[in-house]
Amino acid sequence: MTAQTVQQGDLVTVIGLEVHVQLETDTKIFCGCSTDQTDEPNENVCPVCLGLPGALPVLNEGAVEAAVKIGKAIDADIPEETRFHRKNYYYPDLPKNFQITQYDEPICQEGELEVSVEGERRTITVERAHLEEDPGSLQHVGGGIDTADYTLVDYNRAGTPLMEIVTAPDFRSPDEVRAFLDELEEVLEYLSVFNAERDGSLRIDANLSIIPEDEIESNDVDEIGADALAAANRTEVKNISSHKGAEKALAYEETRQKNAIQRGRAVEQETRHWDESRGITVSMRSKEEEKDYRYFEEADLPPLRVSGWKDKIDIPELPSARRERFQDEYDLSEEAASKLTSTKQVADFYEDIASEFDPDLAATWVADNLLGELNYRDMEITDLEGRLEEVTRLVELVATDEITAKNARETVLRGMLDDDAEPDDIVEAEDLGKTDEGEVQQAVVDAIDENPDAVDDYESGDDGAINFLVGQVMQKTGGSADPGDVNQLLRAELEE
Repeated sequence: MTAQTVQQGDLVTVIGLEVHVQLETDTKIFCGCSTDQTDEPNENVCPVCLGLPGALPVLNEGAVEAAVKIGKAIDADIPEETRFHRKNYYYPDLPKNFQITQYDEPICQEGELEVSVEGERRTITVERAHLEEDPGSLQHVGGGIDTADYTLVDYNRAGTPLMEIVTAPDFRSPDEVRAFLDELEEVLEYLSVFNAERDGSLRIDANLSIIPEDEIESNDVDEIGADALAAANRTEVKNISSHKGAEKALAYEETRQKNAIQRGRAVEQETRHWDESRGITVSMRSKEEEKDYRYFEEADLPPLRVSGWKDKIDIPELPSARRERFQDEYDLSEEAASKLTSTKQVADFYEDIASEFDPDLAATWVADNLLGELNYRDMEITDLEGRLEEVTRLVELVATDEITAKNARETVLRGMLDDDAEPDDIVEAEDLGKTDEGEVQQAVVDAIDENPDAVDDYESGDDGAINFLVGQVMQKTGGSADPGDVNQLLRAELEE
């Protein structure tokens, strides 16, 4: 960890996270209502998720399987028995006035996730991860939470299965938080338990404290004792909906608290809302304590026993392990391996290409060319479902020297993405087949004869003149010659 990310004016930033992850299941956690998102408010609801009298919850097995997968991925302890509790509080989006959640016996305990921050690997402790139901959603009309004319409540989301992942206060800067969220989301997507495209699929609450360095018993700011943490007033920043938003919200809150302390003002222990449109946090209410929620055991759900599932449920190779393997097995750089393991779909596709062609060529085409063009169009590799064989064919055309890499990238790939055309059809329509060697050699001779000034410049030591001549040859061959080959042919011809 670098000093500039930890300390400023002898003040140390301490951050812990509560990450709420919507689990990708067909139905809600305690009823059969669909989890599909719809524009029609209060459509996917029933007596159970509306909390009507006499309605009883029935636990969704798919949500439990997803929780076990997450537990295995973060190397957490999955106890012999776990159970649900009621967390009591009033809020308009909570129709029962309590939330079914897990309290002192969560399904996942004492896990960890390793992240990379500025090239350094750090282990973040996950104290617990537990199942619960999502509340409904509020729509503030005419402004933000503190300025709206009125607020509408939509219960379509109520009862969607959530996994709340609670970390230790291990973060010392907002950029560390973003690195953790990036890694966590990759893991969740690899497990196929999470869909980042869902609105509100990942929401973050963050607790941030500023502690004077002289109150830390150890010289190591990673080891902050319970007494120092308890003595520091912390703020909870709620309802952050993105990785970038978390970094910005916590950077603002860090600055706000440091400025208050340095001016001799007390930091109030409170809950604050991140107003993304204004880029500020605003006070919502005083911070609740655990006793305020009056937890008690959920009588309508029996204890849950899942310890045997850990051995039965398989998880895929996770992104960090796959990155390391790609570097070792395919001799890729760390940057290329990171791009190629950004999602499971990208990694799988790369391995399919690398099994048929040179791994470096495959890496160039998937990590640079394909992902670059998709990103430019705000597309994902999943948008090419059913068409990846066409991309494989394009790589084959380059690997077998049937077309130039330049034409493949700038004409064929772009035509495939923009016009839904197939690579061979584009090659034929644009007449992109490589010019034969004899035609290229003749174009080289003609370019030299027709451009004596460029030849003189090259022979006088201006190596850049060769690029002009390459351009002339490419023009004569309609772009169907390989620029690298043309460069070599020109140099050979000029040196005779």
